[in-house]
Amino acid sequence: MDADEQLLRSLGYQQDLSRNLSKFSNMAIAFSCCSVLSGLTPMWGTAMYEAGSMSVIWGWFVTTMFTICVAVSLAEICSAYPTTGGLYFWVSRLATADWVPLACWLTGWANWMGLAFAITSVDLGLAQFIGSVINIWQPEVDTSVYMEYGIFVGILIIHGIITSVAVRWNGIMNQLSFWFNMLGILLIVIVGLALTPNKASGSWVFTSESFQNNSGFASDGYAFLLVILQSQYTLSGYDSAAHMSEETKNSQSGSPFGMLFSVIANGASGFIFLIACSFMVQNFDAQITNATILPELAQVFHDGVGPAWTMVFLIFVMGSIFFSGSALTLGSSRMVYAFSRDGAMPFSKKLHSLNEKTKSPVWAVWFNIVVAGLLGLLFIINSTAYTAIVSVNTIGSQLSYFFPILLRITISRKTFVSGPWKLGAFAVPLGVISCSWLLFTCVLFILPTVAPIDAENMNYAILPFVVIMGASTLYYYLFARKWFTGPVRVVDGEQVILEEEDLDAVTTEKQHQ
Repeated sequence: MDADEQLLRSLGYQQDLSRNLSKFSNMAIAFSCCSVLSGLTPMWGTAMYEAGSMSVIWGWFVTTMFTICVAVSLAEICSAYPTTGGLYFWVSRLATADWVPLACWLTGWANWMGLAFAITSVDLGLAQFIGSVINIWQPEVDTSVYMEYGIFVGILIIHGIITSVAVRWNGIMNQLSFWFNMLGILLIVIVGLALTPNKASGSWVFTSESFQNNSGFASDGYAFLLVILQSQYTLSGYDSAAHMSEETKNSQSGSPFGMLFSVIANGASGFIFLIACSFMVQNFDAQITNATILPELAQVFHDGVGPAWTMVFLIFVMGSIFFSGSALTLGSSRMVYAFSRDGAMPFSKKLHSLNEKTKSPVWAVWFNIVVAGLLGLLFIINSTAYTAIVSVNTIGSQLSYFFPILLRITISRKTFVSGPWKLGAFAVPLGVISCSWLLFTCVLFILPTVAPIDAENMNYAILPFVVIMGASTLYYYLFARKWFTGPVRVVDGEQVILEEEDLDAVTTEKQHQ
């Protein structure tokens, strides 16, 4: 029994999943979940229109800095408890015994909700991009919401098939995704800047010269904050590194590395990408305000480098979105598998079963595919629902990140036993910064984004969030509280109660290997 399996058993689980992922593969999966090309490109035009280039670039920088604080705080906890359950399991180790069941329940459902909506938003974004490409080459084709929904369902099915195979193949695929994303960003930056004839000035790109408040709200500060929505939406989902921990070698180091480096890599590459895209804007009114090709970034590409290079750029963008959707489907399936293993999901017995050949939680994969398909129906009912889907995705993720960090710096501040990744005296100040940012962004994502507010442009994110979390909370108090006690620590059919000194001993052994 190796040290990874020994630690996992001490946490209460046996090694059922195949541990075939390297540290780089783990990072590549998390990187794909929050990739720049998949997250920024669909909403870039809206952000530019609302508050201009300066806000987009510096809003990204601010969001990246705060998100790194969050990722560092989560990485320390992940290093101590590297299980597929991730956030909700960490809460069970950090909360007081009386609050463990409810805290785990709410964290787990918020985490799952964020991941389910993430799959929906990314695959819907890809469907809309494909619709744009069809319009570029076949303008006479009517790409209605029904056609885009059909494309969306097709993408979901492909992602379901891909993530049902053995995890080693998904690891290889996401390594390819990492280099594909980096090559795409490099190509867009170099070719775009080289060929665009009338580039914007540096003062327009970086300073208040480009600022404009088209949100409809009187406050310029509020318009700037709205731009953070696209940035934080992109930089979420990196907790997938934790959900892959039971399949990652040397998980106490590999999963925290994947979580943190995925944010740093996307933050740095995204900053360069956004600067380049701003320089490529030649006519704001024609390319952003009144763009005839959507999304607006495709218009900027088309006018700057011509249709041929635009198609090359869009292939990289769509490929990156496809990889992102696949990685999110993979990570969310592991979360459902773990949550069901502890009896918290409907159909838990099926959802935590593994395919004998691939050792993958196939039922969990397709459960998420079906849920995402149903959530996508909101897009047919109202095409502006895409913004709400994006918001709920981010709210669910941010809220599930908040709980373990808060418990780490309060209740467990003096009792927490760290893994190889230690923050020491920095844990509390970083935790305070992280919790403040997470709560702030949760509130921001339910606020209206356009004024005057009407039934068409209202931010309806609060509705699905309240319905899902309200229903899960009601179910807990009516039924689940009678049997759900938190993670079920069972190894080979026998309950295991982990003492802190036992975990510390295992951790110390791994640190000296």
